[in-house]
Amino acid sequence: MSKNATLVVMAAGMGSRFGGLKQMEPISADGRVLLDFSVYDAKKAGFTKIVFVIKEAIAEDFINIVGKRIEKMIDVEYVYQELYKLPEGFTCPETREKPWGTAHAILCCKDAVNEPFAVVNADDYYGRGAFEKIYNELVNNDNDYCMAGFRLKNTLTENGTVARGVCVVKDDDCLESVTERTKINNECQFTEDDGATWTQLAPDTLVSMNLWGFRPDLFDYIEKGFTEFLKDNINEPKKEYYLPLIVTDLIESGTKKVKVLAAEDKWYGVTYKEDKPGVVAAIEDMISKGYYD
Repeated sequence: MSKNATLVVMAAGMGSRFGGLKQMEPISADGRVLLDFSVYDAKKAGFTKIVFVIKEAIAEDFINIVGKRIEKMIDVEYVYQELYKLPEGFTCPETREKPWGTAHAILCCKDAVNEPFAVVNADDYYGRGAFEKIYNELVNNDNDYCMAGFRLKNTLTENGTVARGVCVVKDDDCLESVTERTKINNECQFTEDDGATWTQLAPDTLVSMNLWGFRPDLFDYIEKGFTEFLKDNINEPKKEYYLPLIVTDLIESGTKKVKVLAAEDKWYGVTYKEDKPGVVAAIEDMISKGYYD
């Protein structure tokens, strides 16, 4: 008998990042988008519910473009991430326009998630194997968190540089640290001086693509940390509270371990417009081989 686990999909930033829902453009002949395939894979892996974190401003478009189709596949709930949703005692400054960050997005799900859950980006393709590893870890381990670590070579594009969280993994397969490298080329080299020099990384290096596995106690940790963040930064218009900051704090304090699950899947995403034809071809190939209905 399957055990319940929820997939939380962060989609609140979609409209602002792309000037609309351009990343909801179909990538298959029958009109599906990357998110359809991620949800399909998650359900196959065992996940029983999807929670979409969106903004009220894009809710109608999001639900019409993709939500209604996914509702036919699996139980779906929508949660709104809005600037005014703050812990008791705080009021959002009228001048604030920037979102409060990914940790805040997850905190908005507190009343919708009561079981182990995974977190993903709405516009990335992760692969079924990654979802299977995360699900199995979540339902068979009562305490620790986890993340899917993708091979760097499987996350690159020929059309430009990418930003990736490079992981350091301890001997017990638990995460020690994640270092953001903002410019990595398709030869697995990164630069920190605008290309004057390049440093080589091993192609099999594990990187974070924001596929995390958590338990409901995370909400308490986020709320406590976010409260402290707001005390210091509520009037800083560009400061955000990011999910990896919470994870790092929990690791460094010894509060939680985060097991790194090596995923051998190839990641797909449209970082550059030139990436789309390759993504379309890859998805259509999997459909033609029967991997997707």
